[in-house]
Amino acid sequence: MKLWNKNPKLNKAIERFTIGKDQQLDLILAPWDILGSMAHVIMLKETDLLSETETRLLLKELKSLYHKAKKGELRIEEGVEDIHSQVEELLTEKLGETGKKIHTARSRNDQVLLDLKLFSRHQISSVSDKAYSLFKLLTELSEKHKEVLMPGYTHLQVAMPSSFGLWFGAFAESLTDDMIMLSAAYRIINQNPLGSAAGYGSAFPIRREITTELLGFDDLVYNSIYAQMGRTKTEKTVAFALSSVAATLSKLAMDLTLFMSQNFGFVSFPDDFITGSSIMPHKKNPDVLELIRAKCNKIQALPNEISLISGNLPTGYHRDHQILKDIYLPSFSILLDCLEMSILILEHIQINNKILEDNRYQYIFSVEEINKKVKTGIPFREAYHEVAESIADGSFQPDKTVYHTHEGSIGNLCNYEIKQKMKKIISEFNFHKADQAINILIQ
Repeated sequence: MKLWNKNPKLNKAIERFTIGKDQQLDLILAPWDILGSMAHVIMLKETDLLSETETRLLLKELKSLYHKAKKGELRIEEGVEDIHSQVEELLTEKLGETGKKIHTARSRNDQVLLDLKLFSRHQISSVSDKAYSLFKLLTELSEKHKEVLMPGYTHLQVAMPSSFGLWFGAFAESLTDDMIMLSAAYRIINQNPLGSAAGYGSAFPIRREITTELLGFDDLVYNSIYAQMGRTKTEKTVAFALSSVAATLSKLAMDLTLFMSQNFGFVSFPDDFITGSSIMPHKKNPDVLELIRAKCNKIQALPNEISLISGNLPTGYHRDHQILKDIYLPSFSILLDCLEMSILILEHIQINNKILEDNRYQYIFSVEEINKKVKTGIPFREAYHEVAESIADGSFQPDKTVYHTHEGSIGNLCNYEIKQKMKKIISEFNFHKADQAINILIQ
C-alpha cells in the first residue's frame, strides 16, 4: 500500500531504491506516529470532521496498535511503504471507510516531522538522565580522590601538578555545558508541527492548538512553511547537542586509554573489564574505551553529515530527508550505550595514589617553587631563572606539597557549585509536562 498510489504499479527497482530503509527504521518511530494519530483524531472530532462514534472506534484501534508497537509486535508488511501507510492500512482493514479518514488534513510530511520531534524529545530525556547519572558519579569520584595528585600536561609534556579530584571534576563540569546544549535542543524541537500538512497548511478548519496540548508541546510552530523547513533543522540541532555529549565522552575515554597504559600507570581496571591479545599473553587492552572513543567521534561527525545532505536544499520537502533517518535515529542508542559503558567502567576504576613519588615527575613542581620565591618578594622573572638554573645543574629539590586555594583549583574544587549549576540546568527541562500529556493520551 502506498498512500500516494494512483493505480500504475511502480517499477520494482525504483520502489526498492525509494523505500530504502523506511520499513526498518520506521518501526523505531511507530509508537510516536500512533500517538500523533491519536491526537489528530481527537482534534478532527473537535472540529466536526469526525463523528463521536468514528473517533471512539479509531482511538480504540490506535491504542491497541500503540501497545503492539511498544512491545515490538507491530510489523510493516511487504509492499507497505512506511509506518504511516501501515497504520492506515490496519485501521482500514478493521474499520473500513472510517479507517481511511485518519489522513484527513494531514500529509506524511507533517506526520514524519511530528514523529521525529516526539521521538527526539523522548530520547533527549533519556540521554539527559543517563548523562546526569554519569555527572553524579564523576563528582563522587572527584571528592573521593581529591587528595591524590597526578601530573597535568600541556603539549602532552609533563607540566604542573593536577589531581584526580580536578580531573574527574573537569568532565563533570563539561557535562553541564553539554546539558545546556541538550536543553536548547529540547526547547527548539518541543514545538508542534502537526497541521502544517505538506508545508502549506490545509483548507480544513483544523485547530492546531488542540494537538499541541494533547501531545504536551510547549508551543506551536505557527508558520506552515517553517514547520517543514524545520525537518532538517530538527535533526541538526539535536545532533549538535548529542555531539557535545559525545565530545566529553570521547576525551574521557582517550585520557583513560593513556592513563591505563604501562607508560603512565595512573589507573587500572579489573581483569574482567579488559581484553587480551591472541599472541601476547601480557596484553591488557582497553577495547571498551577505544570503542567509546570511536563511536563518540562518529556522533561528532553527525551534524556535518546532516549539513552536507541538507545544506543546498530549497524550501519544501525533498526525498533527501529520508537519508537522515539512517544516520540520525541510531545515534541516540549509540550514545546511550556509550554513556552506560562509561558509567560502568568508572564505577570500577582503580586509582594509583603514588604517581608523583616517581622522580620523573619532580620537575612538575617547578612553578610551585617559583611561586614560593615570588611570595618572599623576588620578582617572578628572577625567580623563574633561579629555578631554571637549579633544574639545569641538577640541584632542584622541590617541596611536593601543593597549596592552591582559588575557585576551581586543586585545593578548592567547587564541586558543590558545579552540582548547583547542573541542578539549575536540569530544572529548566520540562520533561514532566510531555510525559504527563502522553500518559493521559494513552489512557
